[in-house]
Amino acid sequence: MDKELQQKYLNEIGIVVWQERNFGNLGNLDRPQISPKDSINRKELLNKNHNQHLLDLQEQVKTCKECALHQSRTQTVFGVGNTQSDWFIIGEAPGSEEDVKGEPFVGRAGQLLNSMLLAMGLPRNEIFIANILKCRPPNNRDPKTDEVDACRKYLKRQLELIKPKIILALGRIAAQNLLKSDIPIGKMRGNSYLYPNSNLPVVVTYHPAYLLRSPRKKRKVWGDLKFAMQKYKELT
Repeated sequence: MDKELQQKYLNEIGIVVWQERNFGNLGNLDRPQISPKDSINRKELLNKNHNQHLLDLQEQVKTCKECALHQSRTQTVFGVGNTQSDWFIIGEAPGSEEDVKGEPFVGRAGQLLNSMLLAMGLPRNEIFIANILKCRPPNNRDPKTDEVDACRKYLKRQLELIKPKIILALGRIAAQNLLKSDIPIGKMRGNSYLYPNSNLPVVVTYHPAYLLRSPRKKRKVWGDLKFAMQKYKELT
């Protein structure tokens, strides 16, 4: 990425100095995508079995009634992005805009996330983004335990099919539920964890919505993103 562009995106997330030189090959822009509007684009997937498994899973999510959230949702939010990405971004749950559009991380928080990713050299369409929950909790309240448990199998299957090399967990709720931990997010930051029963590394940072309320934390997040990039570099 051009250094001027890097600095532009760093400025947008509140970081004014670019110090990283090279984090290796972070992706292939020709990889297949999931349409943010509705379903997976069959023509863009390279492997028919991979395609069908993801389509089947998305249909399961669309019709899921395993918790009470199906009663109030507009639509489910399966996830969006590169279905063969090395990077898997996991947030908390859909908000009101996500519930309407069927895509995770839209609105102001989504714009900030896009800038965070671009500062890392990762266009949004080159990673995969999903949430702990596939349905919006009423009034954007915190997810309940039974809701997380009902959705856990869908996220697990997404990870099995997409086979990322690293997970970036955004926010306390995403990190604690993903890792089945009650450690405060301030203590989780700066450490690498493993997704349960796997060798898949997980790096934790603050949620973009939190950064909109607490912009002074942006520099800490940039440190987390550099840590995640270093972990990825070690893997590749």
